[in-house]
Amino acid sequence: MKLISTFIIGLIFGTGITVGGMANPAKVLNFFDIAGTFDASLLLVMVSALAVTAVGYIFVLKRPHPVFEDVFSLPAAKQIDMPLILGSATFGIGWGITGFCPGGAIPALGLMIPDPLIFVVSMGAGITLAKFLRSKDAFKTTKTHN
Repeated sequence: MKLISTFIIGLIFGTGITVGGMANPAKVLNFFDIAGTFDASLLLVMVSALAVTAVGYIFVLKRPHPVFEDVFSLPAAKQIDMPLILGSATFGIGWGITGFCPGGAIPALGLMIPDPLIFVVSMGAGITLAKFLRSKDAFKTTKTHN
C-alpha cells in the first residue's frame, strides 16, 4: 500500500507541476525575465504550493506518526552553512539558466525530448560530485594553530 500511495502522490505532484507550467522551461525563464517577457503566473503556482504545504503540515504534524512510518522524517539542521548556501546558489543558477528544477524536469522526461533528460543526468552527476566532496570533507573548515 505504501508503494501505491507513493505512486499516487507522485502522480498528483507531477500533474500539478505540469499543469502549473513548471515543466515548461520557456514559461519558467519568462518568470525570471523581469525586464522583458515577464510572466508572473508562476508566482501564483509557488504561493499556492506554499499555502497547501503550510496547511498540510499543520494537519499532518498533529498526527502521532505518518500513516506508513513509525516517525516523521523532518530536517534536523537549523543552521545556515556553506553547503546550504552553495547548494541554494547552484540550484538557483541552474534553474535560471535551464528553466528546469528537479520538480519540473522529472515530469518533463515524459515529453521524450532531450533537454529534461540532459538536465536530469547533469543533476545526478552534480549530486554524485557533491556527495563525493562531502565525503572528502571538502566543505568543512579546520582551524590551524600557530
